[in-house]
Amino acid sequence: MADKYEDEILEGEVSDDDDQEENKKEPEKYCTLCHRAESQVGKMIDLPNNIHICPDCMQRSFDSMNQQMQTGNFNYGDLLNMPNVSMIDLSSFQNQMGQQKKPKKKKAEKKEPVLDLKKIPAPHKIKATLDEYVIGQEYAKKVMSVAVYNHYKRVATDTMDEIAIEKSNMLMIGPTGCGKTYLVKTLAKLLDVPLAIADATSLTEAGYIGDDIESVVSKLLAVADNDVEKAEHGIIFIDEIDKIAKKKNTNQRDVSGEAVQQGMLKLLEGADVEVPIGANSKNAMVPLTTVNTRNILFICGGAFPDLENIIKERLNKQASIGFYADLKDKYDDDPHILEKVTVEDLRSFGMIPEFIGRLPIIFTMNGLTEDMMVQILSEPRNAILKQYQKLLALDEVKLEFEEGALHAIAAKAMEKHTGARALRAILEEYMLDIMYEIPKDDNIGQVTITREYIEGNGGPKILLRGQEVPLLEGNH
Repeated sequence: MADKYEDEILEGEVSDDDDQEENKKEPEKYCTLCHRAESQVGKMIDLPNNIHICPDCMQRSFDSMNQQMQTGNFNYGDLLNMPNVSMIDLSSFQNQMGQQKKPKKKKAEKKEPVLDLKKIPAPHKIKATLDEYVIGQEYAKKVMSVAVYNHYKRVATDTMDEIAIEKSNMLMIGPTGCGKTYLVKTLAKLLDVPLAIADATSLTEAGYIGDDIESVVSKLLAVADNDVEKAEHGIIFIDEIDKIAKKKNTNQRDVSGEAVQQGMLKLLEGADVEVPIGANSKNAMVPLTTVNTRNILFICGGAFPDLENIIKERLNKQASIGFYADLKDKYDDDPHILEKVTVEDLRSFGMIPEFIGRLPIIFTMNGLTEDMMVQILSEPRNAILKQYQKLLALDEVKLEFEEGALHAIAAKAMEKHTGARALRAILEEYMLDIMYEIPKDDNIGQVTITREYIEGNGGPKILLRGQEVPLLEGNH
């Protein structure tokens, strides 16, 4: 009996174990996408409608979605083309993705503007900074300060509801070496905006040898590191603008004169221009981008030789009629004759009316006098004399200039008729021997440039650690 009872107990235990094993065994799950069994890939992710997805397929799907969302190329329709996905209700995924996209759009809308109206310096502050670098030209600096301030106010506020502010393009007229380019460079540095300097002499009509008119915009884009938005708030300075005046008494096609003026009209007013990225010329291998010139400030400058004669002719014609007629040579020695320029004078010079009309702010710059030359030598923040003093200070030598020497240098510069550019050339000539001899002797402590040295009647004074010894009896 005992053996029979033990057998029944054992059978009962075995039957209980079999029932538990049968309960544990469930039908194996297969991935709806790759059809692999759960025993091969691990625990499945269960979705409604008896859909199972393995971890590998789910991870690959999320990686692909994230990559496409980051590049902005995500297409919800592509997801539906995957095998067996049509059975899955992905509306919840789409809604979640839509919610994720919205914050990104808001961030893009909140992007900081390139120009902040509060950061634009007032005209008097702009002029004060220009005063530190440019001597004289008070009227020109005042005009430029106001024009630039108004232009960037217009850019910062974009457009007004009913009142559209026009561009403040400028035309500056002045003799060579009076500081036209230097003034614009200082202005761009002050405002921290990209500046492109182009030479009008190289511009030709499209289709001819030379620089295309639109190349000036590609130069600005290159200066702005190919940032289109930054370039659209920059400054383009076109020098030698008088060289594209209409040619007179010629039967040849004027490809570098009136044609260039006609081609520049759309740039000055504002237009979408396709320019190459990282190159000066368009070709099939260079990608193009579109730059809008509506907010680009154009400053044109030129010496306009013989414009004085046109002004004198007009003034003499007006003043030589009637009982109060003036002498015809009244304006011959007038140093400020350019200040009397009118639009009609510029038309007579060869500038077409449409071109002048797109440069509403016209102002002149005065030629430099000897006193202004002396100031240019020593007063600006980066004056030429200060540059030489710094160079010699690196050798622990002090450099001084007598007042008479400065006037002698200025007088020689005036004779060259090339403006402030002559100052550097003259100083290079007289400083050559000094810069060559100084490093030879460590005992030299100070060098003083005298008027006699500049005029060729003596040499500079050298201070050798306590005693004054003449050096270099120059024969200049």
